[in-house]
Amino acid sequence: MTKEVFDFYDRTSLKSYNLDKSMQYQLNILGSLDVFTRKHCENVASIVCRVCQYLHCSASFTEYCTICAYLHDIGKQFIPSSILQKQSALTDEEYEVMKQHTTLGYKVCMEDLKLRPYAAGAIYHHEALNGTGYPNALAKKDIPYEGQIIRVADEYDAIVSKRQYKSHVGIVDTLKILIDECKPIENPESYRVPVKEKRLGKNNPIVVKALIKVVIDDTEYEISCIMDYLDALNVEIKRLEEVEKYDKKRIASKTSNKQEYYLNGMKCLLIGNETVENYIEILNSYRNIVESRNAHIKKLFEEIKIIKKLKV
Repeated sequence: MTKEVFDFYDRTSLKSYNLDKSMQYQLNILGSLDVFTRKHCENVASIVCRVCQYLHCSASFTEYCTICAYLHDIGKQFIPSSILQKQSALTDEEYEVMKQHTTLGYKVCMEDLKLRPYAAGAIYHHEALNGTGYPNALAKKDIPYEGQIIRVADEYDAIVSKRQYKSHVGIVDTLKILIDECKPIENPESYRVPVKEKRLGKNNPIVVKALIKVVIDDTEYEISCIMDYLDALNVEIKRLEEVEKYDKKRIASKTSNKQEYYLNGMKCLLIGNETVENYIEILNSYRNIVESRNAHIKKLFEEIKIIKKLKV
């Protein structure tokens, strides 16, 4: 069977930044209140789209699920900014208020005929397969597939992104957290909320496996982009090293004619804002960039090796 492919950002299928006016209006309000949330919604939508492709979902379901993801946090426009943008961890009371964004978002969608088909994203994205989620503590059979997918993408982006109230967590550690949440809770009797499905974890392991493939794709793409950048940078380094050779010969020359000859050779090779006086500084900065980017590439390759060994 031919695999259907849906590109959320393909102008011929769905224009992510030219959505229905009603939907775009809601998202603009969301973005004006909290830039973190707006960016988060975009990230989650992109992740969900690509996860759906690895799950071999139909193009129509992928489109539907992606829009649900884009709207999943729409209810946060009604959360007080003192809580939404708080610089430190939320108190228990504030967390209870924050949790209301699910039902508030659901209400927004249900009251608008154009948003109503995508209300599932708002109401289900914090539900957990074992019944420990919110707002309705639903268990596996009652949580639609789109809710299970969006939950994983939402949690992944929320953890790896730098937010006001927490420090950044690495990608490998984030995936380990999501994998751990696929496992049943130990000592469910003593867990802080009732565990309805004691043999299940919070996350759907099939969805997490698909997310891991997306993360590997992203990492490999990042490596490819850095390598392309380094190829271009090395061309510039080689050119400036030629300038450096001319400069050394100019300094070593004993006659003014020779000095002028090599100086003109230098100027022919310089471009943009480069000058005889600053080219060394620019050359050294390029070398430092190459060194740091190569170190980053090495780190990314190491991450991929670890990620590929993760077991869900």
